[in-house]
Amino acid sequence: MAEEFRQESTEVEGVTLHWAELGATSAHPPVVLLHGLGDSHLTWRAIAPGLAADRRVLMLDLPGCGYSGRPDTSYTLAWQAHVVAEWLAQLELDPVDIVGHSYGGGIAQMLLLECRPRIRRLALAASGGLGRELNFWLRFAAFPYFVERFGQPFMAFGTRRSPRGPERPGDIEELVRMNAMPGTARAFSRTVRDVISFRGQERRADERAHEIASFPPMAVLWGEVDTHIPIAHGRATAERLAGVRFRAFPGCAHFVHHDDPKGFLGELRGFLDDPDPEPVRPT
Repeated sequence: MAEEFRQESTEVEGVTLHWAELGATSAHPPVVLLHGLGDSHLTWRAIAPGLAADRRVLMLDLPGCGYSGRPDTSYTLAWQAHVVAEWLAQLELDPVDIVGHSYGGGIAQMLLLECRPRIRRLALAASGGLGRELNFWLRFAAFPYFVERFGQPFMAFGTRRSPRGPERPGDIEELVRMNAMPGTARAFSRTVRDVISFRGQERRADERAHEIASFPPMAVLWGEVDTHIPIAHGRATAERLAGVRFRAFPGCAHFVHHDDPKGFLGELRGFLDDPDPEPVRPT
């Protein structure tokens, strides 16, 4: 990679938030990338430089993840979205484009309730919160308090075994070190319990869509062989919301930005730079 990430941190709502940056302020709005469960800013290494060629790119470590703090708090989706919204306000990111992968996509959707006027465009990659069906192991992780009480010694092992697709050598080991930090299992467990049960996902965007006065232009990007969250959720969203830009990536799984970084980047840049995107509205 031609340029190393700039490492930044600040205090928001009593939580130390860490993020990595590339690029510089330009005529293009900054873009914020939000990772999924048990992940970190490292997940965006393959696509961040291509985005940062002409804009500021911020890759946030969500609370309880990466190098961010792990306070003893609820880790509900609403709380996480509020903290992220306050971070956006503190950094005066307005307008801003938001890209969310998996659980980060759920937070991105909640930001439409927290700070809709700030958000210019929204891209969801294999996003949570768009349906009920879910991978068995994620539903198992919602078993009440088991991971919180007994899971910390196994976080490193679980990180190594997670199917993530191609990554830069060393990134997995750095993520292993992050997830071995005390408090990670507690944060992971509470995050999962708020949004997942044995039945599947329990927080879905369609339940609160009526509270959003207007939708920004939206793109939904998904791997066709995703075994974590079915691509059917993405297709249903594109049918439910007219104007949503939907793209399926053949041969790609849940970490579509790892499996096909060039294709993902091209589609994302095309969406963010479109001078005349379709308006989005419920059908």
